[in-house]
Amino acid sequence: MSAFDFLMQGLVTAADPMMLLYALIGVTLGTAVGVLPGIGPALTVALLLPVTYRLDAAGSLIMFAGIYYGGMYGGSTTSILLNTPGESASIITALEGNKMARKGRGGPALATAAIGSFVAGLIATLLLAFLAPTIVKVALVFGPREYFALMMLAFVTVSAAFGDSALRGLTSLFLGLALACVGIDQLTGQARLSFGQPELLDGIEVTTMAVAMFAIGEALAIAGARNQHDDSVLAVKGSVWMNRQDWARSWKPWLRGTLIGFPIGAMPAGGAEIGTFLSYAAEKKLTKHPEEFGNGAIEGVAGPEAANNASAAGTLVPLLTLGLPTSATAAIMLAGFQQFGLQPGPLLFATNPTLVWGLIASLLIANAMLLVLNLPLIGLWVKLLRVPKPWLYAGILLFATLGTIGANPSTFELGMLLGFGVLGYVMRLYGYPIAPIVVGLILGPMAEQQLRRALSISQGDWTYLASSPIAATLLALAALALIVPLILRARGKGEVLAQLAGDED
Repeated sequence: MSAFDFLMQGLVTAADPMMLLYALIGVTLGTAVGVLPGIGPALTVALLLPVTYRLDAAGSLIMFAGIYYGGMYGGSTTSILLNTPGESASIITALEGNKMARKGRGGPALATAAIGSFVAGLIATLLLAFLAPTIVKVALVFGPREYFALMMLAFVTVSAAFGDSALRGLTSLFLGLALACVGIDQLTGQARLSFGQPELLDGIEVTTMAVAMFAIGEALAIAGARNQHDDSVLAVKGSVWMNRQDWARSWKPWLRGTLIGFPIGAMPAGGAEIGTFLSYAAEKKLTKHPEEFGNGAIEGVAGPEAANNASAAGTLVPLLTLGLPTSATAAIMLAGFQQFGLQPGPLLFATNPTLVWGLIASLLIANAMLLVLNLPLIGLWVKLLRVPKPWLYAGILLFATLGTIGANPSTFELGMLLGFGVLGYVMRLYGYPIAPIVVGLILGPMAEQQLRRALSISQGDWTYLASSPIAATLLALAALALIVPLILRARGKGEVLAQLAGDED
């Protein structure tokens, strides 16, 4: 069967009333958490992991994907009206969109962000559907050495792509790998790093770690940084809709942003942040109105927002086909797959095609839902910005605790939740990224298993790990991945810093 036939079957699955309800819940939650500053899709999915433990696997994963897409949509509202990027990928939107809002053009800024997100999401999801089968065919020939090389690529790229320091990223990763060693050895059956605690023999629960690091740690960080930002919300004046000139200046940046964001999101060393910086740099060079950049150019909102959402679909390419997370949300979604006994990768397309293609097709439906939700309900999303932060984060702490108790009613588990939450706060305090430690905990046992299998096959010959063309290529890419993100980030941020310097002058 062709990819088109599988996609049509997936649409039938995604059109089931219960799946539509899961998608609607996901996009609504995602938009809400995208609007609220400091709360992202990764935190929300982490909170929902223990809650969805006994729910339908397909519906839960569709809801998680809807949260991911919705979070990318909703982040533009905070950036434009509050000048507070919820995540690094929204920095550019805040730079130009907030200037438009201060000029009374917040409506068109929100509109071009929403429509650009829809266009980019639609095109990128179709690209995901038609590229995935090709990547799966290549991945089916992987053996232990290829899988180990792929894991090395994942470790290095996630460490290098998150945060401003590759060294801090690697430190976070090795901490996660150390935690992954806790429990019973898969091959020898010996207890490792359990310190005589029976609760640690099964290893550290990924769900507990994810909820603690993303939810508890974030709540503590926000509490420790209170009253450091101006939380005044700009009112949306005039019409929300775009005029003819706005349309003429936006449609090309939408397409260019999609073409930039999707491949960068799909690359193991990619990420939405890099795509938005490059999109902004491209629009500034190609614009016919250079004087408006830094003062509220609509192209500076349309292009980066399209790149932002296209990269979200691009991130799902390595996640679904190779089991490779390239963003914090993708790492938590990987934990969600494993929670239901599923391992993303080429075999998942063969063993559970209904779920995979239903998930991909649901993204098309979720994208349409988001367009309907964002423009007419903009007033409701703005009101969410007025929720007092003490109430908001107290609710997050309560929800995280209750979810953990529901999934694993144990005082020891609650102690681990609090301990890892404090660790997450300390890591944020000193600038250490959170995603690598979670990725290390999730992928560490798999990498160890594949390494030991490869060494068993080669009778301890380490050169065997790079003896196939695929494995050698992946290891070479892992080496390059420490350098490439730094170059791309420096090139893109150079444009932004220059722009900010111009604003101060």
